Parts: sequence; structure tokens; C-alpha cells
Amino acid sequence: MKLRSLAMTIAGLVIFAASALAQITTMEGTVTGTDGKPVVGAIVKIHRVDVKWDAQLKTDKHGHYIHTGVPLGTFDISVIIDGKEADVVHGAKSSMGDHPPTDFDLRKSAQANEGKQALVQQAMESGQMSDDLKRQLTPEQKAAMEKQMSENKGKMQKQKALNDAFNEGLTALQEAPKQTTPDAKAQQYQTAVTALQKASDVDGTQPAVWSNLGDAYLGLASTKTGTEFDDATAKGIEAYNKSIALKPDDPATHNNYGLALAKAKKYPEAEAELKKAAELDPSTAFQRFYNLGALLSNIGQAEPASKAFKAAIDSAPDNPKNSESYFQYGLSLAGQATTDKEGKFVFPPGTLEAFQKYLALDPNGKNAQTCKDMIAQLGGTIETTYKDPNAKTSKKKDTKDTKK
Repeated sequence: MKLRSLAMTIAGLVIFAASALAQITTMEGTVTGTDGKPVVGAIVKIHRVDVKWDAQLKTDKHGHYIHTGVPLGTFDISVIIDGKEADVVHGAKSSMGDHPPTDFDLRKSAQANEGKQALVQQAMESGQMSDDLKRQLTPEQKAAMEKQMSENKGKMQKQKALNDAFNEGLTALQEAPKQTTPDAKAQQYQTAVTALQKASDVDGTQPAVWSNLGDAYLGLASTKTGTEFDDATAKGIEAYNKSIALKPDDPATHNNYGLALAKAKKYPEAEAELKKAAELDPSTAFQRFYNLGALLSNIGQAEPASKAFKAAIDSAPDNPKNSESYFQYGLSLAGQATTDKEGKFVFPPGTLEAFQKYLALDPNGKNAQTCKDMIAQLGGTIETTYKDPNAKTSKKKDTKDTKK
């Protein structure tokens, strides 16, 4: 009797063991890269979603992976390449007997991802998720995206308000110089100021908003006089300051800031800003110093203007495009002439050479005749080849035109 019971118990254990062994199956597949070749050494992760169970393996030289100890259940299988998830299959089910392989073709998945990303972008822009996209997302992904869309809604509204105000201000700023009457110019500049100030209220971290607001205020100042001029100029300077604080390496803003300081009669500060602009963009240094000199000349500041034109000359002494700096420098020096005891004019050193250099760089320029007349009055000669008075004497003589 006892032997019979023992035999039955052993038989039961055998049946149980066979049943338990029957719950283990195999999962396998092949990973093909975007180049159509098998991916060697790709990490394949098998994650059971209904209970806790995970496995990880690598593809062989044929791009193949296989796991022979997978329990029955539902799994997510992902492929990791270079530390990034390249593809994933959700809801793969293991089964007894022959199980179809779970292959990964990264060419197809790349195309699918491009389409999916396009749908995601469209959803982010419109604030609405398409049915096609919903079908491609897991419940977790859908919930995360809905949360992000909700957060982005406020950002999109803010961005639209910023763009609308900035574009309105920029359009008015560009239209202002085209107006034919002072009142019309002032009106356009005021429109630009109002719109760009609104843009700065929406987002005060945009350098372009502040730099253009500075331009708008300086434009408005050009239509004003007295305290209204001073007030608009001061506000322009403040706007440029804020732009530079946000983007200190922008040469254009330093240039415009320097010109604004010059209008406010802050000449040392203006020169410092123009020098900074020149350092940031050496190729246009002479133009920036020339602009400063022209501005100073127009407001009757001859001596500071002379220094600015000299700085322009030093920045590009032999550039034909810089000939106008020599002409203006010569005029500014001539304007500083004094008279001696006999009543004769005494011109500062370099006056004659400035006009001669202009002709050497641009012999047919618009101011060529004026330069010739000035040279004649100064008792000099008209040189078709400029000779630096400080240079060493060359054995070869320069060709000169002695006509006056």
C-alpha cells in the first residue's frame, strides 16, 4: 500500500515537472540596420509587462538574437544601439510550439519614425492629436504628450504675441525713413516704439527686441528737439544697454549704441563703443569710425570728428573704400586752421597728406576736384601715387602730376 502511494506521488511530481517545463518557450529574431546589413552587438531587451521579468542579450555576427528561457506572457522588446533605443515592439506574446520571429528592420522603423515625428510636430503646433498618432502611441506616451501640449499652449500664445508685436515694430521702423514729411516719420517711429516696447514686455530676454527698440527711439529722437530729443535719446541708450547685456558680442548693437552716445554728447563713451564694435568685426571698423566722424561733424564737433576719421584711417589705411575718411579728415583738420602773426593760415600737420591720399586711393572720386583745389591752396603737389611722409626714402621716384 505504501509502495503504491509512493509511486503515485512520484508520478504526480513528474507530471507537475513536465507541466512546469512546458511553460518555457523561445523568442528570437534578426536586427537589420538602416544600411540593410545585420547589426552586430545590438542590445536586445525583453521586458515582461504583466509580471516582473526582464532579460537582455546581444545580436551575433548575423544580427540574430535568441532567448530559450522565456516564460509565457506579454512582452515589450526593444533594440538599443549606441546607447539609444533604435526600435521597439510592444505587446509581443510568447506561445508554445513554433513562435514567429520578432525581427527589427531599422529601415522601416526609421521611415515610420519620420512619419510619426511629423504627426507629433503637427500636434504640437495645432494643439490637437490626430487619430493616426493616437493609434501609434502607448497610453503612457499619449498621457505624456497631452501634458506637454497643455504646457506648450501657453508658450505658443506668448510666442505669437511676441512675434506679432516685434513684426509690427520692425515694419514701422523700416517704413519710417521712407516718409516724406517730419510728422509722418515721427508717427512711424512712435508706432515702432510702442510695438517694440510691447514685445519687450512679453519677453524681455530677446536682444533683437531691445536693439531695434533702441533704433526706434533714436529715429524718434531725430524728429524731436529740446527735452523731447534728450528723452528719446536716453531711452534709446537704455534699450541698447539691455541688448548688449543679453548679447555682448554683437558689433552692430555696439555701433548703434556708440552713435546714440555721441548724439547725447558722451564722446569718450561713444568712442569706446565704436572701438568695441571694431574689435568684434575688424573688417568694418573703418566704416563704424567714419559714421561716428560724420555724426560728430554734422553736430559741429570738429575735433572729436577729426579723431574719429583718423581712427577710420588707421583701421584700413590702404582700402580704396576708405578714401572718404581721408577727405573728411582733411576737411576736419582744415577747419582747425589758425593764423600766424602775418595773418597766414597755419594748418595742422597731416592736412595736405590727407587730401593727397584721397586722390591716390580714388583719383576719380566725387571729391577729387575738391581735393585738388585744397592741395593747391595748401601749396602742395597732386600725387597720383601717395607717398607716406614717414616712410623711408626709396631710390625709385614716384610719378607726380605737378598741375594745380
